[in-house]
Amino acid sequence: MSALPHLVVLSGAGISAESGLKTFRDSDGLWNGYAVEEVATPRAFAKNPQLVLDFYNMRRREVLKALPNEAHTGIAALEQHFRVTVVTQNVDDLHERGGSSNVLHLHGEILKMRGVGESTVYEIREDINLGDVSPQGNQLRPHIVWFEEPVPLIEDAATICHTADVFVVIGTSLQVYPAAGLLGVVRDDVPKYIIDRTIPSVHPYKNIFPIEMNATSGVQELIRLLTAR
Repeated sequence: MSALPHLVVLSGAGISAESGLKTFRDSDGLWNGYAVEEVATPRAFAKNPQLVLDFYNMRRREVLKALPNEAHTGIAALEQHFRVTVVTQNVDDLHERGGSSNVLHLHGEILKMRGVGESTVYEIREDINLGDVSPQGNQLRPHIVWFEEPVPLIEDAATICHTADVFVVIGTSLQVYPAAGLLGVVRDDVPKYIIDRTIPSVHPYKNIFPIEMNATSGVQELIRLLTAR
């Protein structure tokens, strides 16, 4: 076990927005005239699988074109001083490409897929098409946690957050549950740095240190604060 203090980062869409990836609810929560819930639920997939596949194929292409920004690389650089675990709500791979070695994706990964009703996961860089099936013969779908689906890794994430010596929240409004509840399992005595242009409500949590900046500037300030000792 590493003797370094455990730094846990909870990241959301705001960190990837600076790499050009739209947040999930950009454009008033619509995609081609559809509410996001209409392209991100099991019911939507059953009703119109082509529409849902089109939505995620587009997002996958956007992720593949995007590059990690200074917030991603800055978090990775903190591995020189801490044992860093990233718990991200994002489905892109920008934390990994930015150099982070330990990333848990709460809501799945856009560059992975699985057959409907299956747990075996496969890599995917191209589009998923209607009629593409797994070796078991089931239609392939994105490896994404949709609305109305359970979040399988939430208990693992809660265990990680409870072991934090330093906790950092970046680019998330803390409004999407159960991910937003992870702040509540962090111990009271742990310093909690919140990086966002608009600091979300964090009452009644203790030891809060707001950094009211965008992700790239905020991570540089975080590095200064954490390594100035």
